[in-house]
Amino acid sequence: MPLAYAAPATPAHGAARPAATVVLSKSAQAVRQEALQVGAARFTAPDYKPGVVEHIVLFQFKPTATPAQRQEVTKRFMALAQQARRADGTLVIKSLEAGPQKSGEGADLGLDYGYVVRFASAGDRNYYVGRPIVHEAGQYDPAHDAFKAFAAPYLANVVVFDFTPTP
Repeated sequence: MPLAYAAPATPAHGAARPAATVVLSKSAQAVRQEALQVGAARFTAPDYKPGVVEHIVLFQFKPTATPAQRQEVTKRFMALAQQARRADGTLVIKSLEAGPQKSGEGADLGLDYGYVVRFASAGDRNYYVGRPIVHEAGQYDPAHDAFKAFAAPYLANVVVFDFTPTP
């Protein structure tokens, strides 16, 4: 049976929308099960599953978002490269790149801006992502959590896709 949850009125990364039940993908279900099985402290530890994790985030801004608001969202997202830190001050993000949609293929689904965040381990990615997967205080990044709250009113849609590069 698929794992489902009641989506908040303002999703962790995204657009304000009415509360609804969202059926999670098999991958999302597996990650959430893993978090429950190993516990938040281990799941978010910097040495948990070492190896590069690519975290791709794509935004579609609301039509009402002004150019200045869009620019501020990106400025604050890019600042996370230096702000996303563990309690001991260690940076969580290995690298962060971003740019506007420029493809002419017509397959952009209306998305406007993309970000590629690289982590040195799944634990670093898990700590950074935090809610809605990790809720325990001290086990997720407060800077990223604050960014999500700031950006949500300007976003119509958000896509997040994580992978570990295959050799």
